[in-house]
Amino acid sequence: MVIKEDVEDCVQKGIREPLLEQDHQLVHASKGHPWMVYFTTFVAVCGSYEFGTCVGYSSPTQNAIRKDLDLSLAEYSLFGSILTFGAMIGAITSGPIADFVGRKGAMRVSSAFCVAGWLVLYFSEGPVPLDIGRLATGYGMGVFSYVVPVFIAEIAPKELRGTLTTLNQFMIVSAVSVSFIIGNVLSWRALALIGLIPTAVLLLGLFFIPESPRWLAKRGRQKDFEAALQILRGKDANISEEAEEIQDYVTTLERLPKSRLLELFDRRYLRSVTIGIGLMVCQQFGGINGICFYASSIFELAGVSVTTGTITYACLQVVVTGLGAALMDKAGRKPLILISGSGLVTGCIFGAVAFYLKDHEVGVAAVPALAITGILVYIGSFSIGMGAIPWVIMSEIFPINIKGLAGSAATLTNWFGAWLCSYTFNFLFNWSSYGTFILYAAINALAILFITVAVPETKGKSLEQLQAAINA
Repeated sequence: MVIKEDVEDCVQKGIREPLLEQDHQLVHASKGHPWMVYFTTFVAVCGSYEFGTCVGYSSPTQNAIRKDLDLSLAEYSLFGSILTFGAMIGAITSGPIADFVGRKGAMRVSSAFCVAGWLVLYFSEGPVPLDIGRLATGYGMGVFSYVVPVFIAEIAPKELRGTLTTLNQFMIVSAVSVSFIIGNVLSWRALALIGLIPTAVLLLGLFFIPESPRWLAKRGRQKDFEAALQILRGKDANISEEAEEIQDYVTTLERLPKSRLLELFDRRYLRSVTIGIGLMVCQQFGGINGICFYASSIFELAGVSVTTGTITYACLQVVVTGLGAALMDKAGRKPLILISGSGLVTGCIFGAVAFYLKDHEVGVAAVPALAITGILVYIGSFSIGMGAIPWVIMSEIFPINIKGLAGSAATLTNWFGAWLCSYTFNFLFNWSSYGTFILYAAINALAILFITVAVPETKGKSLEQLQAAINA
């Protein structure tokens, strides 16, 4: 007990205060040439793009697959939804895999499942192999959803970390949009083969990028750790202080007991776990997957052109996500996500008003304009903050010794929320169309309150400074 208290005291006094005092003295990677950080990030976000191709596959292929393989609606619904169950399994195992074989190793495992899944889909002649292939791609997607933002956060200098980590979400929405467009031109089997391209680029690129320096330091591979950090920061960059900061923090954490699941409920980790899981709840329970999956139906019910609505929706999502990435390290995480949450509430109110008027046959002429405004405000607001920032903050706040377990718990929460929201949306909408939007508005308002009270600003701080301050 005394030893444990001494170590906790060391985390607070031996790391937190000196790091905060020395923040202005650190030699940043920006003094080197960050091209290797950019290239490494590009390789990693090929996994994010693969994630998006998995998500975007089922919508444009529904009619063709059902016709070619004579599937019932129930069989195709299982095919579409089993992706989320695969992602949940991937989320549970992603942290331990990334801790055991490294971040690059986890991306290879994920790629292998995606490759196998796409090939099974391509050769499928019935519902069973279709479901097996979809489950495999879902598993790979679940692992990618954790390991990509964590890897980017661990390799990026603090002044670029927010922007680079947000590219994860940008690549996901870009891939979903591209899949939606080309899926209306290509056959469903050809689209499955297209899904192999991001994994091929990723697997090739992994041979040319370094492993996460922080993971190497945790594994005690000192020479590899310093070599990887030097490669990322540039051969002329002075990495001595950054390397010492990382090594001191990892060494101190190793003096703590080995992390177990119950360790996540320990007082010293409770704040970071609450923030990480809480942000995932805010992201998913505010209605994004219900509105995203059934946007076409919402447009149709509101009397909006489905083609116009969905194309505008897809383009806006990509543009605003890119804008959010550009602003991430300038405006900060917390202001962006609060603006995002406010926009989500506003979008839901527009949607609620539109369907209230429709249901009560009052001002019906205004319904299409109100509905499309609400959906576009909602998706634009989600894209600028709530879509990316929970993943960014999750990748920043967990100490390296619990990152695997805590990250898996947060990712599992996210995928469970995604499934629950998409599963319940039709039931809620049949109960009350405008009531559904009011419910989502209330949840997003509570999310704003949670973020205001509990979530810190993480911009401009090293991971070690941030984690020591939060978990002190």
